[in-house]
Amino acid sequence: MKINNKNIWITGASSGIGRGLSVEMSKYNTTIVLSARNVIELEKVKFECEQNGAKCIIQKIDLSNPEEIISATENVFSKIKNVDILVNNGGISQRAFSYETDISVDRRIMEVNYFGSITLTKLVLPKMIEQKSGYILAVSSIVGAFGFPLRSAYSASKHALHGFYETLYFEVKKYNINVSVVLPGRVKTDVSKNALTKNGTKYGKMDDGQDSGISVEKCAKKIIKGINKNKKEMAVGGSELAMLFVKRRLPFIFNMIVNKIKPT
Repeated sequence: MKINNKNIWITGASSGIGRGLSVEMSKYNTTIVLSARNVIELEKVKFECEQNGAKCIIQKIDLSNPEEIISATENVFSKIKNVDILVNNGGISQRAFSYETDISVDRRIMEVNYFGSITLTKLVLPKMIEQKSGYILAVSSIVGAFGFPLRSAYSASKHALHGFYETLYFEVKKYNINVSVVLPGRVKTDVSKNALTKNGTKYGKMDDGQDSGISVEKCAKKIIKGINKNKKEMAVGGSELAMLFVKRRLPFIFNMIVNKIKPT
């Protein structure tokens, strides 16, 4: 899949990786549907993307609201014929111990990160199947591959994405639809600031690791390169990605490392 001249729908486009992807993808003569809850920020992203020559549509969406996802999809398809690339990037993180986190927070994170993503995917898929082409990208996290302190619900929601989208990869290959999962490591975004605490309030602080992460611009370029190569899984980040290898090949060492990490 090459992104040139494609119709692309990106959730979580108002900030972070979603914003970076929107701007970078706007350089390829694309039509981009920008979605998030913050319309004011989406307007800023739209302006920047249009400066690069892209056509942009703003579609407000709350991934925790299934009815809003349905109406948003209907509205998008009333404006463009099809979606060639769907980027399920919208999501929310966590900074709280599992034993202190109210169950309502677990449910909210799962609703946004998992159910919001697959609901939109299921609504867009029929047209992709009909046209026998398409690309679905799910932005997960390296903690979608392993558990990590203070991320129980977040990690669980990302694990769920891996199960769903790997299954989907095999199911829709016959329709010429590709499915990829992105595992970002440390990318310099506000994800920790917007993360939920044990009672659902915003964490409001930048993690040290996040602050030293790669730029969203570099992250976006790596993801686009992966899309062009139809990569099934893309790990994007810095030296922290070594944890993926350690977890898979040397789990006892992984356990030793994580046990020594001070949760933040």
